[in-house]
Amino acid sequence: MTIEINLLPWREELRARRSKRFFVTLGLAAVLGLGGGYGLTWYYEQETASQQQRNAHIQDQSRQLDDDIREVSELEAIREEMLEQVRVFTELQMGRAQTVHVLGDLTTSLVDGVYYTQLNRQGNSLRLAGLAENNRQVSDQLRALDAADSFTVPVLSEVEAEGGGEQRRFSLSMNQQLPAAVKDSEESQASVEEGS
Repeated sequence: MTIEINLLPWREELRARRSKRFFVTLGLAAVLGLGGGYGLTWYYEQETASQQQRNAHIQDQSRQLDDDIREVSELEAIREEMLEQVRVFTELQMGRAQTVHVLGDLTTSLVDGVYYTQLNRQGNSLRLAGLAENNRQVSDQLRALDAADSFTVPVLSEVEAEGGGEQRRFSLSMNQQLPAAVKDSEESQASVEEGS
């Protein structure tokens, strides 16, 4: 006697279970794949938005810095203008005192019989023209100017007879030198300007 065993229904059930498990796994994989893809898309969109916000913040700060730099440049230009004005005012103030010294020394050094007809000043350079009764008075005038504190050694440019030989027209040039007190105040002013 032979026993007959029918294994076909069992195999069919196993195949059906495997098939069902495969499709369920496939469905779960598809759902996980779609969910993961959506999650990655959302994450990258958030990162992109966050980076765009950071970029916008950096651009705003950069514009603000550019404005600040421009303002600092304008303030530096104003500062330079003001320092230049202070320097000019200081020069004018010192020049006023120097002019008084120059005119004072010119009048105290004037020799009898000599008078000035013209005085030109450019910076520290002075040019004098005048009339004297004779050559000795011109020489005495040069010595007197040389002895004055406000001037360097005068240089005689020309002497010529005028008025039938009765008078001598002369012209000379010299540089103005600053008195010691004025030099000290100029040096202290220059050191203050360099420090600021």
